Amino acid sequence: MNYRITGLDPAPFQHLFGLPDEELSRHGARRYTANADSGFPDRIEMRDARPGETLILLNHTSQDADSPYYARHAIFVREGATERFDAINTIPAVMKTRLLSIRGFSREHMIIDADVAEGKDAEGCIRRLFENTDIAYLHVHNAKQGCFSGLVERA
Repeated sequence: MNYRITGLDPAPFQHLFGLPDEELSRHGARRYTANADSGFPDRIEMRDARPGETLILLNHTSQDADSPYYARHAIFVREGATERFDAINTIPAVMKTRLLSIRGFSREHMIIDADVAEGKDAEGCIRRLFENTDIAYLHVHNAKQGCFSGLVERA
């Protein structure tokens, strides 16, 4: 069975790129400059920002369905990111190095099953969860900070 992982669409964030810090603050967001090779995971391109690249930390609704599992949490988006990650049967590098919480949702947006996996083992977990035909899609979160990492659908 094939699966598809996508990053976030950059369009909803573009109005924030280049805003002065004071204006970002009015949007409940902050600018950060990556100062290490990891720790600043961009949710659009699905990669860690490189030192010197800027990111916007903001609150994002990852589960906007009318469900008890409605969810919002802080995420990073790389300032200026335009290319959304979109790949079949490929775990992005930003997921491979983290402990992940992988949640399987029904068509009614209810969690049916979930698991925690090291990123290097994520593919096996994704395939196992999708064996349940009642699971319509998966949400991946970084298990430690709880940040939304990406959407997984059947391909």
